[in-house]
Amino acid sequence: MATSLQVIGTWILIAIYATLVLYFVIKGAVSTKNISDYAVGNVSFSPIAIGLSLAASMTSAATFVINPGLIAIYGVSGVLSFGIFFPLASMGSLIALSKAFRKYGQSVNALTLAQWIGIRYKSKAYALFMAFLSLLLITFIVLILVALTKVLSKSLNVDELYVLTGIIIFVFGYMMFGGANSMVYTNTIQAIIMIVVTVILLGSGYEHFKGGIDAFISKLSNIDPNLGKLTNPQSLLFRDYYEIIFAQIVVGIAVVCQPHIITKSLLLKNEKDVNKFLFTATAVQMLFYSVIIVGLYARLTFPDLSVEGVPLKTDGIVPAYVLYMFSKGLFSVIIGLIVVLGLISAGMSTLEGLIQSVSTTITTDIIKVLFGKNIKEHSYIYINRLVIVLLAVASFFIAYDQLINPKLSVAILAQNGVYAYFSVAFIPILLGIFFKTSKLTAPLVASITAFITHFGVYYLLPVLVSKYDLNLGFFTKYLEGDIRNPAIASSTAIVFSAIVGLSITYYQNKKERKMILV
Repeated sequence: MATSLQVIGTWILIAIYATLVLYFVIKGAVSTKNISDYAVGNVSFSPIAIGLSLAASMTSAATFVINPGLIAIYGVSGVLSFGIFFPLASMGSLIALSKAFRKYGQSVNALTLAQWIGIRYKSKAYALFMAFLSLLLITFIVLILVALTKVLSKSLNVDELYVLTGIIIFVFGYMMFGGANSMVYTNTIQAIIMIVVTVILLGSGYEHFKGGIDAFISKLSNIDPNLGKLTNPQSLLFRDYYEIIFAQIVVGIAVVCQPHIITKSLLLKNEKDVNKFLFTATAVQMLFYSVIIVGLYARLTFPDLSVEGVPLKTDGIVPAYVLYMFSKGLFSVIIGLIVVLGLISAGMSTLEGLIQSVSTTITTDIIKVLFGKNIKEHSYIYINRLVIVLLAVASFFIAYDQLINPKLSVAILAQNGVYAYFSVAFIPILLGIFFKTSKLTAPLVASITAFITHFGVYYLLPVLVSKYDLNLGFFTKYLEGDIRNPAIASSTAIVFSAIVGLSITYYQNKKERKMILV
């Protein structure tokens, strides 16, 4: 429970934060005249500001709140997975894909990822398929809402239902008007706050390192021997190096293929700014990823994962840690409030990007495509606002269910949805960027392969293994139990779709070369 001083401070903090956000939303909204302005903006920003905005968008409440909770439960193996291999893969992929994607995105004037794919492969049906698939990103919106609700409900001592309702009304409300223009302003401020908070959080556990890293690991091992090991056979996510290294590298490479991430480079007005933008984004992002270690601090603080005899839910571990660590004395409470602000910023930054990208996709790539003949162009900005309202309603009910009926963590729901999306999108983007002659067949078949494989591995294969007692070797253990690792399904889907897509591309190119020779 938060102290009265913490509650009062949090309310003051929320009031200041809300005022600043609304100021920049109004500032951005003045420049937003149509759906194109809402999607990619019409204001010139510095590459550093856009880089900070990207880092803030990529770093969600999952990085600051949800994933550290999983680390608290499973230990060092999770740090390797979420804090080293996944970040290195995702940053390398971001650098490689962003430059090429921006060049083609600018030349075709694409507003969304679905549009980019549709224009690249000259297929409206393909674009529509990707647009409907983007609805899976609602699961990520839900994750952030749950994380923000956990942080604020504990900081304010208010029931989670009321906090969730307030967050949705506020964020979805102002996102109806601001769009890309206001997001760069708000994301930049949020990123700066998050940098400060990352440093504070990383330093909050310095006392645990007295005696060195070996002593730190030893303390974890004294609680549970598996916490200090590089693999944790008892976990649901970090059982072996296939799960920790291979699956996370594959997923990390593909993760940038999300609308609110890869399309951020389209905000750059000059080609010469790309390197500065990417350097800023990757440097800050790597700092943010390091905050994962806070989960280990939390486990050392709460060895039995309870506070005053009350068990902590996975998604509530980090909020409880922050309230506990920064509750002694006025100065400590002030520092704690800054940390709370950082956790809020981590959630809001990505939430804004997701609302903007998903609503734009629904408006321009689904509604406009299906019903555009009966709608006037100037009406889409108003339709987009209605879409945001509907997104808010859907997100509320799913998020509330996750609050009262969590399965380990909301991260499982979010990963399953988001991973499925970029598993399907990755190969089409890869072929579209690096294989200029690639035609529709290869990416389309690759997408269908990824879709079937991901959901087949996650939902169908476990049923078959259980019913017929199938033995798939080392892979069998990933298919057992009610809670499974979405990274296994996603990495398998990406590998299979890559084999299919690249094979078809190779065959098509070989056939064309023969025709030329003949």
